[in-house]
Amino acid sequence: MSPAILLSFIIGYFLVLIVISWLTSRNSADNDTFFVANRNSKWYLVAFGMIGTALSGVTFISVPGKVGAPSGDEFAYFQFVLGNAAGFIIIATVLLPLYYRLKLTSIYSYIEGALGIWSYKTAAGIFLISRTIGSAFRLYLVVIVLQRFVFDAYHVPFAATVLICLVLIWSYTFKGGLKTIIITDSLQTLFLVSSVFLSIYFICDSLDMTVFQAADEIAKSSYSKIFFLEEFVTSKFHFSKQFLGGLFITVAMTGLDQDLMQKNLSLKNIREAQKNMFSFTSIFVVINIFFLSVGALLYIYANKYGITVEKTDYLYPTIALNYLGLVPAIVFMLGLTAATFATTDSALTALTTSFCVDFLNFNKKQDVNSKRNVAIRHYVHVAFSGLMFLTIIIFNSINNDAVVSAIFTVASYTYGPLLGLYSFGLFMSGRQVNDKLVPFICLVSPAICFYLKTYSAELFDGYVFDNELIIVNGLITFVGLLLTSKAKTKVAAL
Repeated sequence: MSPAILLSFIIGYFLVLIVISWLTSRNSADNDTFFVANRNSKWYLVAFGMIGTALSGVTFISVPGKVGAPSGDEFAYFQFVLGNAAGFIIIATVLLPLYYRLKLTSIYSYIEGALGIWSYKTAAGIFLISRTIGSAFRLYLVVIVLQRFVFDAYHVPFAATVLICLVLIWSYTFKGGLKTIIITDSLQTLFLVSSVFLSIYFICDSLDMTVFQAADEIAKSSYSKIFFLEEFVTSKFHFSKQFLGGLFITVAMTGLDQDLMQKNLSLKNIREAQKNMFSFTSIFVVINIFFLSVGALLYIYANKYGITVEKTDYLYPTIALNYLGLVPAIVFMLGLTAATFATTDSALTALTTSFCVDFLNFNKKQDVNSKRNVAIRHYVHVAFSGLMFLTIIIFNSINNDAVVSAIFTVASYTYGPLLGLYSFGLFMSGRQVNDKLVPFICLVSPAICFYLKTYSAELFDGYVFDNELIIVNGLITFVGLLLTSKAKTKVAAL
């Protein structure tokens, strides 16, 4: 696959997105448009576009790669997906009605009324830190692939590759924001879904199989085990760990995350928002089945032709770009690019929105759409693009996958305190937290969880934590809030 062809494809791809941006923002580009798309989005576009946001480039590469990993993952990830689906249902029935009733722009505004100003700023700060690191990590992993297969051929430095990617993302999101992203993400999801289906077709064709023969081959292979019900203590793949982890991670990292919730808040009413979530959940479950199937077929293909890679993440790009031909290579790049940039553009918009609303108090200003406030929002958008650039450069300078993964893991732990904060606000309305202690509780909780994750086998007689650790994280935060709170004083009626 010629790097020139891949580069031409990437340029053409972004030209399409920039044209869409111009069309969607030429009549209106104020802050209401950027933050909530004037609350006039179509639920079916949001539902479809959210697939591209939920399935990052890491998912696109890593989920298929893990199917045949030495750790014995097989289709264990689908247990996690079923937990995700249960979490999405809880979001649709519990959290979305709350957000709509309060007419929120930033979902963290709820915490201010429920717990206090320090709790509110802590929740918003957790999101800003976690999403910046998480999105930078996801973009970093995909930039590595682009660098290796495209930009190295032109001797482009890694920093320049990162800058090019971020400038391209900024160029089609800085005016229209969420209004533009709802359209571009729908288009990118179409590319992503098409890429998965076409990848299956091309691999089957290379193996001289029909799709039905491939399905039978996958079922008979050593890669297709879904439910792991043995070795609860020592196996991280046990169904209960994966399902419960998937459920609570979804509630915390989707339902309590400004990024995906911002799209839901752009709809006209709660009924449309719930239709969006239920439709999205159905598509999400089905598309992950196909991701896992791609993984099984890749390993069947690799075994047949003696292909080996140094990391499981390299399997999909190596086979797609070096073995299947020109069209499959373009299809792969289409899916990878769509998955990556649908996640990053959405994250930059959500980070900008949260900072403007939660720290600059745009929601408390009468002139939110004034020229001055629109200009401030532009500056914030540029600043977060720059911050993500610096974060990726730091990841690359560390040059140690274990350290970088540990940083990402620590960032993911910070969503546990959000789970504790919202749970306390929802279920303990009769108690008042010690607001100034909340930031310290939210720092201590993930630190304890990181320690538990590292030494769980020694501390708990061989027990290995996995995704269910977020439950412990939220519980520690909840208990900390409870122990430092007091009953609210009732005001006597006159």
